[in-house]
Amino acid sequence: MPRVWDVPVLDPTRVRDARVAAEGAAALAGLDERRTAAAALVATELATNLLKHAEGGQVLIEVVAPPAPRGEQSRVVQIAAIDHGPGIADVHAAVRDGFSTTRSLGAGLGTCLRLADDFGLHTTPGRGTVAVARVGTTPRGDGAPAGPRVRVWADGMSGSWDHVPGPGGPAGAGHDGSGSGQWPGGAPPFGAVPCGGPTRHTRPAGRAGDVGVASGGVPAGSAVPSAAGARLAPAPVLPGIGTAEPGPLTDTYQDRSLPLTTVRAGGVNIPYGGAEYSGDAWAWVRSGNLVTLMLADGLGHGPEAARASSTAVTTMHRWAGLSPAESLGRLHDALKGTRGAAVSLAQLDLAAGRLRFAGIGNVGARLHTGGTWRALLSRPGIVGVHRPATFREVEADWTEDALLILHTDGLPSRWTPPSGPGLPLADPAVTAAVTIRDASSPARPVRDDTAVAVLTSTPPERP
Repeated sequence: MPRVWDVPVLDPTRVRDARVAAEGAAALAGLDERRTAAAALVATELATNLLKHAEGGQVLIEVVAPPAPRGEQSRVVQIAAIDHGPGIADVHAAVRDGFSTTRSLGAGLGTCLRLADDFGLHTTPGRGTVAVARVGTTPRGDGAPAGPRVRVWADGMSGSWDHVPGPGGPAGAGHDGSGSGQWPGGAPPFGAVPCGGPTRHTRPAGRAGDVGVASGGVPAGSAVPSAAGARLAPAPVLPGIGTAEPGPLTDTYQDRSLPLTTVRAGGVNIPYGGAEYSGDAWAWVRSGNLVTLMLADGLGHGPEAARASSTAVTTMHRWAGLSPAESLGRLHDALKGTRGAAVSLAQLDLAAGRLRFAGIGNVGARLHTGGTWRALLSRPGIVGVHRPATFREVEADWTEDALLILHTDGLPSRWTPPSGPGLPLADPAVTAAVTIRDASSPARPVRDDTAVAVLTSTPPERP
């Protein structure tokens, strides 16, 4: 079930809670002692920054799949810090080691950049900041490919640094964030990696028809208890997903027009009332040229809702090659005996550049293409309880600037999608966290289990 550590950081005592939560997530992800310490330190620094610069905020920690396959690691600890503070006035300076506005040592974001495998940042003056870091089993710098990048998305400044800035700042510090791809002094510092971008790793050849699985908070191969206490058999998955020993998440497909790294997926999940498990779950999976993103909202909240959404995730992994409409039929049969769930499925055909969407229940979807937002509508019903007579699919072109947001009804009905010139470049989990931040406030927290999942194109590589 989707285990989420939701730590409200309102006083110094909660900084320790964030560190302990990161250590718990690291154990679940199978991180060794060194990488566990890295995750704990990143969580500590992000929580401390919330107190120093935003008068508090929220840290969300969970085990997810990377936004793009990494080859050597299948699950990572994702640490998201969300605040409604003043924002960061000088992002370039803030991510440098030694920078401080509070007369401290200036570790903070610079430490996170060095230790995390991925780091993404969004800030808006007067509205707050979102930072997302991921720590996996193998630190970058140990034989990892070159080309690290930090994605930055801020009002009035968007783009990316092609590399993590070192103590002297990025090459050409003070530019607009586009970056030249050059490090002052040559090699990148230890731990610098792309934020959700392609890693140019070599993929082993595999069998046609194999299914690659990525899951947000739910190990793909885990057996899921049913409402009656029976256990479903584990779904066949790639090595390292839901297994005792971490292994590679490999892309094993042949005769494909586009690689999996042309798209990225990510999400953020907040359990209602600080509960241990969320009744919402998101996951993404690939079968051949088809990439499918699913978001499920178990009816109500609590363990029974989590059991329903987890069953939906496990079932989707088994039928990854089916269309959204066909998958909803399978899901309806699988969720009988549970509370049921609202489910939305979006499937991207990498060869055709087309997106197909189908949903049942109150799980929303919005697609951003050509600078405009479009709502994708679901049919009334509850998967596993009340099945519509027909499953309708909606189709749309998938363009270079395309971005898809799936969300559960924990968001207000009239939430405003994120905007800005850096939107297509942002890490998908950052976009998800910004969506939640802008739809809530310290005085108006989320009203139910709330999950947002995002599918977006990978930004083009720079020379």
